[in-house]
Amino acid sequence: MTETPSVGAACAAAPTEVIERAAEAELLEAALLSGAHVLLEGPPGTGKSTLLRRIATGRRIPFVMVEGNAELTPARLIGHFDPALVLSKGYVPEIFEDGPLLEALRTGGLLYVEELNRIPEETLNVLLTAMSELEINVPRLGRVAGAPGFALVAAMNPFDAIGTARVSSALYDRTCRISMDYQTAGAEQAIVDLRIADLDPTWRAKVVDLVRRTREHDDIRFGSSVRGAIDVARLSVELARLRGTRTDDWHVGLAAAKASLSGRIRLHDGCDRTPEQVVTELYVAVFGAEASELDPDAPDSTEGSPGEP
Repeated sequence: MTETPSVGAACAAAPTEVIERAAEAELLEAALLSGAHVLLEGPPGTGKSTLLRRIATGRRIPFVMVEGNAELTPARLIGHFDPALVLSKGYVPEIFEDGPLLEALRTGGLLYVEELNRIPEETLNVLLTAMSELEINVPRLGRVAGAPGFALVAAMNPFDAIGTARVSSALYDRTCRISMDYQTAGAEQAIVDLRIADLDPTWRAKVVDLVRRTREHDDIRFGSSVRGAIDVARLSVELARLRGTRTDDWHVGLAAAKASLSGRIRLHDGCDRTPEQVVTELYVAVFGAEASELDPDAPDSTEGSPGEP
């Protein structure tokens, strides 16, 4: 039986290499050096946060990350006075606890806002002020000016994704927009290989092909990113280990694909099939039908894998 790599070891050493993003990295670097704020727009899993982390590390500047969602209020973004200490000391600056925006302003760092089009409008207005004025006035605290180097980089999925809203023209007017679409099949195979090494190249290519087909299927509104391929590979490795079979076992791959992809895809309204059924259809299209279905006299694939003695 073929030895399979350890997923635990792969996770512990998760790489941050940016693959096939040289043009976007150059644009982002130039925009930040020019003092511009940047909007990275593209589907989930296209390397937006990885790209920015690499740029921030290379420039050795502070990197402050905040996840955009409906619960990101202005107070959580800006910060607050410690209520317990206010009773004894009053509203003095030393008891103010900085939120991510003030932390980035004071340190001259990059404020990275993920899922920008998921945050409330009142919170977005605070960001617009900081972007325009490079400072912010906080009640009872006063003016906080941005140190040299402060910039905002926001990531945004397409506006018609579930749970998102259109972003106003005011934000586009204050940013340079860099569009990031899905990478090529070869790049996505390399990304999977970085996360979990020693996979059979042919099998890995099929896993990536499976995931890429979810972006084109007629029943699917939104397909999976390369993260789905990474999880299919990882789950296949560990499931094969538990079952005592090969990673490329047909049943192992199908089970891993259903678990990894059924929650990542979104079907069109009115589709009368389940995500698992659509994933199974795509899996058969890429990996072929189960051996017993092709030849009734063929041995059950659960008893062993092709090519094994």
